[in-house]
Amino acid sequence: MTVTTQTSNSRIARFRKFSVVGIATAGAAAAVLTLAPSPAQAAELTSATASATKISAADAPAAKTAAKAKKAKKAYPNNLDGWIKESLAIMKAKGIPGSYEGLHRNIMRESGGNPNAENGWDVNAQNGTPSKGLLQVIQPTFDAYHVAGTPNDLTDPVANITAAANYAADKYGSIDNVDSAY
Repeated sequence: MTVTTQTSNSRIARFRKFSVVGIATAGAAAAVLTLAPSPAQAAELTSATASATKISAADAPAAKTAAKAKKAKKAYPNNLDGWIKESLAIMKAKGIPGSYEGLHRNIMRESGGNPNAENGWDVNAQNGTPSKGLLQVIQPTFDAYHVAGTPNDLTDPVANITAAANYAADKYGSIDNVDSAY
C-alpha cells in the first residue's frame, strides 16, 4: 500500500503541476485572444487609420497656414510706442540689449519723438552729414550699424531706433547706458 500511495501521490503531484501550467497557458492564450483584434476589427482599424491619414493630409495646408500666420509680422501701432516695441522685438531677436525706458528716454532727449527731426547746426551738419530721425543718427553710422530686417532708410523710425541701439550696444554696452548725446 505504501508503494501505491507514493505512486498515487506522485501522479497527483504531476497532475497538479500540469494543471497549473495548463491553466496558466490557457489564461495567457485567452488574454492574447482578448487583446488581439478579430479580423473584422483589424479591417476597421486599418480603414480608420487610412481615413485619419487622409484627414491629416487634407489638414496639412491649414496647419501650414496657421504656422505662417504665427510667423507673420506682428502689427505695431504707427506711433512712438509702436516703433519702440517693434524695435525691441527686433533687438531681442538679434541679441541687441536695450529697454523700453532707455530707448524712450534717449528718443525724447534727441528728437522729442519726431521721426523727421533733423539737426542742421551741429558739427555733423556743418560737415554735410546732419543727424536725423528719432535718435539723431548720421548716415555713416546708420550704414555701419543698420540691422538686417529693417528698412535701409535712416529716417524710418524702426530702422533708426534699431541702428542707434546697435551702435550704442557696441560703444556703451546698451542704449540704457546712454544719458547724453552719443
